[in-house]
Amino acid sequence: MSSLSESDVVEPRFDPLGRYARLRLIRSLDPEREHTLIYRISAGMEFPWDYTRALELALFRTFCVPSISELLQRTGEFAHRTQKRYDDTSVLMEEIGRHGYDSQRGKQALRKINRMHGRYDISNDDMLYVLSTFIYEPIRWIDAYGWRRLSEHERTAAYHHYRRVGARMGIHSIPGYAEFERFNRGYEAEHFVFAESNRVVGQDNLDLVCGWFPRPLRRVVSRGVIAGLEPEMRRAFGFPQPRNWETRAVSTALRLRGGIERLLPARRYSKLGRGKKRSYPNGYHLDELGVLNSG
Repeated sequence: MSSLSESDVVEPRFDPLGRYARLRLIRSLDPEREHTLIYRISAGMEFPWDYTRALELALFRTFCVPSISELLQRTGEFAHRTQKRYDDTSVLMEEIGRHGYDSQRGKQALRKINRMHGRYDISNDDMLYVLSTFIYEPIRWIDAYGWRRLSEHERTAAYHHYRRVGARMGIHSIPGYAEFERFNRGYEAEHFVFAESNRVVGQDNLDLVCGWFPRPLRRVVSRGVIAGLEPEMRRAFGFPQPRNWETRAVSTALRLRGGIERLLPARRYSKLGRGKKRSYPNGYHLDELGVLNSG
């Protein structure tokens, strides 16, 4: 066991051991018993940009399932409050990751999530699928585009972190790591089919992402996002087929970014839960999250 304290790991003042120091520390920890600490290091310091992008994609994937997209279309949350809905989901998951699911803030975030979900009739299988994307999408993304591949300790820790979060959300029958990954792929193979609700909710979220960029770039961004999706996702959304060079360009750019990051010094401070949110430019209180606005 390392003699470093949790505060040294999550927000160290210096990194004397080099780019792979935290990986060595992660490998010295127990991925089941100390999964929260490993997850904080991995998501907050080793791969914060990749985790953010991968969890955005994970959320996007869930809209390919008609039972999920139909519910979201019916509530109107993504049509009328797209940015707030996105930010609330992001903030609540970051609060749990940064502070821990059994901390005061983590419990408050979980109560918010459970209250939001409790208004609707959502099947356990759909909840299981959404939970599975939070585990396996970052693993696949980082293995493809990160500055290094995730270690087995990080993969296992992410599973145990989200398994415990899922249990506190009332999700039952959560399988073991390998079986849960098979469930994830099997669920997509069965349920990724085109539906009008997929197209509507998918387009709302694509418009949201494009809106983060200056107007002259939005068409390019839109084509880039679509080119970065798997063919099964594009078919489920009814998005147009990109040109081959577009898919190659997106993949090459993401791998290039990971290669550049590998050459940079180790990050000194955790980014987990520290990014500014467009819905809350002056910060937020947890009581504001998940509140339905009128109109």
